[in-house]
Amino acid sequence: MDFEEKTLKSEVIYDGKVTKYVVEDVLLPNGKQSKREIVRHAGASAVIAFTDDDRLLLVKQYRKAIEQISIEIPAGLKDTEDVDGMTTAKRELEEETGYQAKDWSFVTSFYSTPGFTDEFLEIYEAKQLITVENPLPKDEDETIELLALTFDEAWAEYEKGHLRDSKSVFALFYWKMNRIQNK
Repeated sequence: MDFEEKTLKSEVIYDGKVTKYVVEDVLLPNGKQSKREIVRHAGASAVIAFTDDDRLLLVKQYRKAIEQISIEIPAGLKDTEDVDGMTTAKRELEEETGYQAKDWSFVTSFYSTPGFTDEFLEIYEAKQLITVENPLPKDEDETIELLALTFDEAWAEYEKGHLRDSKSVFALFYWKMNRIQNK
């Protein structure tokens, strides 16, 4: 069976700092036409950063899209000069937390919400954290608070609905899986 939707027309309706909004007329496999509203995104990286005493570094910030405070793992957009997702992850860890890490490993990657965006997210694990004396500056439009939570504290934030974005929920379940495997 053919699943491909062929683009007949593509119109950029907004080209912003972070995303581009596109409306496409497509030809469906059954011969009918439809419209697709797509958010184009440069991609991002996120970091599951563990302290030596087995705490997870998280950032607390207000998210306008959901009109509430959100507790999330450090993450950020790929810059045009980033050579790969690891470069982005290292920069974001330092900017948002004031830490660097000696031990890095790739965990996974995925499309965040392929029904309407092409955002591709890469997740890395960071251990053996080192406090940076003069860290990279935080983004000017971010107001964040650094948290270092135990597994039980992070799980409680999840249960209260404060830790609910996909990358951070993934991080919490990744941590849970590793705890179970290492018992």
